[in-house]
Amino acid sequence: MTTSQDATLSNASTNTHTSSANTKKSKWNLHDTQWTLSLFGTAVGAGILFLPINIGIGGFWPLIIMACIAFPMTFCAHRGLARFVLSSKNKDADFTDVVEEHFGVTAGRLISLLYFLSIFPILLIYGVGLTNTVDSFMVNQMGLESPSRVLLSGVLVAGMISLMMGGERLMLRAFAILVYPLVGILFFLSLYLIPSWQMPDMSLPEASNFTKTLWLSIPIIVFSFSHAAAISSFVNVQRGHYGTQGASKSEDILKRTSLLLITFVLLFVFSCVLSLTGEQMAAAKAANVSILSYLANITSNSFIATLGPLVAFIAITSSFLGHFLGARESFTGLVTKQSNLSAKIADKIGVLIMFLAIWFCAVKNPSILNMMDQLSGPIIAMILFIMPMIAVYKVPGLHKYRNRSSTLFILTIGLLAVFALFYSMLK
Repeated sequence: MTTSQDATLSNASTNTHTSSANTKKSKWNLHDTQWTLSLFGTAVGAGILFLPINIGIGGFWPLIIMACIAFPMTFCAHRGLARFVLSSKNKDADFTDVVEEHFGVTAGRLISLLYFLSIFPILLIYGVGLTNTVDSFMVNQMGLESPSRVLLSGVLVAGMISLMMGGERLMLRAFAILVYPLVGILFFLSLYLIPSWQMPDMSLPEASNFTKTLWLSIPIIVFSFSHAAAISSFVNVQRGHYGTQGASKSEDILKRTSLLLITFVLLFVFSCVLSLTGEQMAAAKAANVSILSYLANITSNSFIATLGPLVAFIAITSSFLGHFLGARESFTGLVTKQSNLSAKIADKIGVLIMFLAIWFCAVKNPSILNMMDQLSGPIIAMILFIMPMIAVYKVPGLHKYRNRSSTLFILTIGLLAVFALFYSMLK
């Protein structure tokens, strides 16, 4: 993101609030709340709506383990990426600038490409997920015939991208409109499903099967809680807004974002898993729809039939906005460093290419869960879990975080996610 874009985003999110590096540490304010909701909205998307399906198929005990490790995984990993971006000597550096500074031009550009590839497939997933959600709602809840997939997906993808083309001010307003009802409805639906909970199978699985199931679930968990796409823009705004307090304020916001995510998401996942059988989870996976769309299709309850697809639509749209911001920034950075094109022209080219690719993928309708665990999850793990931890041992400014338990934990999780990719490719 350019300096002017950072300034626009900072002004949009602060309104009347201003701060200075020379003042005492600022109390929690509207600026912080807006960014917490923006990061929350970036994370709550297709991954969380498909997480109950993947975890539910594996049984009850992997869900318990996930509940125990979800917060340290989410907070420590994103905090590590934020520290990495803030470690640059250039106060206006984005992610691509920081990796070149610390790893050299060649390695830096390779990591920057990997960063783009960690975000871009998520946009493809959201194009598919949103198209399937709307199509399922029109057919199953409204009683209409399935519309032309080419036309439906084109209109939906163009609509989401048009919000981003309106600028960061419009994006933050969209987050404010989308995330508040998303939090409320998601929480209400989670409570509403409690009377339909069933006693899960509490028998202990075989150790080998349990370990394998948990291991192969890690990429989905990494994907589901990730808001890495927005971290570079987020921390640069905090640095510009709070000055020397930018790092500590970033950690405060990330901590509250992670707590909000874990609280709402785990309640939602538990409610869904305890309300459906393993066979129903498998049927939802085969239908390639989110858990809420599946619940709406199999129940005669008009409340779930209406709110389920609505929550799925809001969640995917809000998360698409956050990830498109990261993909757009990284693509522009890559192109301008490899060519003589201006940032403005590179940005327009990137938007057009991403629109066409997302539209094409939405029409083809590949398996969403397979894209998550075989592509997006492991690549996100490389950028969010492994690369910042390697930087801890390479970058002098980050040496103080070496050999901490959180550093070793995040590095281990990242390696397990990447090895899961290799296993899936070889089996």
